[in-house]
Amino acid sequence: MEKENQIFGIRAIIEAISAGKEIDKVFIQSDAQGELMQELMKTMKKNSINFSYVPVEKLNRLTPNNHQGAVATIAPISFIKLETLVDSVVESGKMPLFLILDQLSDARNFGAIIRTAECTGVDGIIVQKTGSAPVNGDTVKTSAGAVFNVPICKVDHIKDAIFYLQGSGIKTVAATEKTEDSIYNISLNEPVAIIMGSEDRGINPSVLKIVDAKGKLPMFGTIGSLNVSVACGAFLYETVRQRS
Repeated sequence: MEKENQIFGIRAIIEAISAGKEIDKVFIQSDAQGELMQELMKTMKKNSINFSYVPVEKLNRLTPNNHQGAVATIAPISFIKLETLVDSVVESGKMPLFLILDQLSDARNFGAIIRTAECTGVDGIIVQKTGSAPVNGDTVKTSAGAVFNVPICKVDHIKDAIFYLQGSGIKTVAATEKTEDSIYNISLNEPVAIIMGSEDRGINPSVLKIVDAKGKLPMFGTIGSLNVSVACGAFLYETVRQRS
């Protein structure tokens, strides 16, 4: 974790959140207690800040300073509101292409996906505030800097984002093995948002129930699935092919 993108100490993190800093994630010592820690927890929950409990050893590796059981990362980018993102793209007159990541958790996969998204003309990436990969140094490096070129939106709930997109005339297409439909038989030459799931669980079943279409990639080997960043690239370039 880059030191310039790091805040340590409970009070410092509370003040940063209250000041509106773009806090990407907070690491909390798993056995931390006390009134100040309770205040931090309330502040994070009130502001929908992504956090996770970790052993004190991890915090000690993140910083040699007196962290008091809490270390936070500041996102190197500013996030855009969903309504602003969608409305600006729709009003631009171009055919929208959005990417929704349903609790993708690995920063390197996130960075690789952002890089491919930038190369394929994705207008914006939508992630959930909680449970998603942080935008940190690994993300920036793996994206080859593309993270600064593709708008990223954080939402409270993926399903609400899908409903908003559908209400804006955007077709939602889930990448999932839980379908008989091939991605090559689904129309992507229209306003569309492609949804990719997490590395271990895929797309949440409750999300699959509300999407407009589901597609899968053909698999001919003995391994049953692709790395999510590779699968995402295949879906995005099929979109490019159909639109060319």
